[in-house]
Amino acid sequence: MEIKLSRNNDDMYLLELSGSLDLYSANQLKDLVMKIISKKAERFIIDLSKVDNVNSSGIGALIFVSSTLKKLQCPLVIIVSEGPVLTALEVTRLKNYFSIAPSLKEALSMAAK
Repeated sequence: MEIKLSRNNDDMYLLELSGSLDLYSANQLKDLVMKIISKKAERFIIDLSKVDNVNSSGIGALIFVSSTLKKLQCPLVIIVSEGPVLTALEVTRLKNYFSIAPSLKEALSMAAK
């Protein structure tokens, strides 16, 4: 998996993931988010629209990231409109657990609130 990190203003981070979200990459994602949190990030967007495979470790990492950010009152929006990630979230009944946007434009709008 590849993770592209970009920063909007000083407080919003965009992580664009591509490839497979599995055990190895799930740990990469969690480690990266924890490093960013230490820099006082206030808002996160994780773009999963280019993730072509996700397993239980990947879903677990998303839950970990989301719950960690919720404790810090740091909004998280996930971009996904179709594909294996959306299917996995629907099958596990976790779709409503996350703030989900179908596009970056909508995610930016949701994260700004």
